[in-house]
Amino acid sequence: MTQAESSPVADLINHTAVDSDGNEIGTVSDVYLDNETNQPEWLAVTTGQFGSEVSFVPIAGASLVDDNVMVGYAKSQIEDAPRTDADGELSPEDEDALYTHYGTEPLSGTTGVQTTDDRVGDGQGYDTSGAETDDAMTRSEEQVDVSTGTGQAGTARLRKWIETEDVQMTVPISREKARMVTEPITDANRDAATSGGDLTEEEHEVTLTEEVVDVDKRVVPKERVRLETDVETEEVTVDEQVRKERIEMDDDNSGTSTS
Repeated sequence: MTQAESSPVADLINHTAVDSDGNEIGTVSDVYLDNETNQPEWLAVTTGQFGSEVSFVPIAGASLVDDNVMVGYAKSQIEDAPRTDADGELSPEDEDALYTHYGTEPLSGTTGVQTTDDRVGDGQGYDTSGAETDDAMTRSEEQVDVSTGTGQAGTARLRKWIETEDVQMTVPISREKARMVTEPITDANRDAATSGGDLTEEEHEVTLTEEVVDVDKRVVPKERVRLETDVETEEVTVDEQVRKERIEMDDDNSGTSTS
């Protein structure tokens, strides 16, 4: 929100005027300045169905809200304000009647006000022409100031889950196998060989053994995982419009030059 008193008053022209409740009043057609202080005092607002009527509203307390000029008076009070011709100047008598209607006091002596047409430039401040102005004009322009701040871009988190996979391993195992061994009768084994009957039928049994695979599982830690952040810098293009005042000199002899 920009206070109208500190804005370039010419920028208020052609904006929609609304009252404090947001009711549309009309369109700002002009801004009138005090003759002594050169400060803006009145907004000329065209009203009526076809913009055929003009009402004057004090600029004090007005502000720019959502591209509208919000004034500090109700629409009904503005529409009932004394009518006067918007011919570029308000007489002291016209001002007195308006101040009485709005219940306000003049910002300076009652010397009348004039329109901004020939007294206000398109830039900051109020450039005047006359005996009391200085010998130079100030040219200003907007500059873009860019700064950065830190905002949240997103979040990152670690999530752990369990999955199952098949593992195949080859394990060597040992097992016993029976084989038949024939040995001749010798003095060393003769007694064992002849201890039985001469001709007999019999069986001899040997128990065979083998290794059995026994599978067991245990949990072992493998690695540590954590989150870290890195800072990357990239170039971001900022597009903005800036306003510049221009000063032009008209010379009948040498033409026109611009600063």
